Amino acid sequence: LQQRGLVPTIITYNALISACEKGGQWEMALKVFDGLKQRGLQPTIITYNALISACEKGAQWGKAIELLDELKQRGMEPDIITYSALISACEK
Repeated sequence: LQQRGLVPTIITYNALISACEKGGQWEMALKVFDGLKQRGLQPTIITYNALISACEKGAQWGKAIELLDELKQRGMEPDIITYSALISACEK
């Protein structure tokens, strides 16, 4: 994207994280998340929901719980999607 003069937004990163989740690439999703933070972008609840879902697909319930704690520390409120993904992660 950047080579073509395009600047990725949080929406771009959310889509990429969701694609990683659908492809079962939870580790890549976390790398993308680190990248968006390094660029100074602020994650949204959509970002965290996609990440928690990626962790759920990878049976990474501990990381999913860490992400829940992190989003709360950032002053965000978990929603039904957050809790649904978290419950799914914990049952695996």
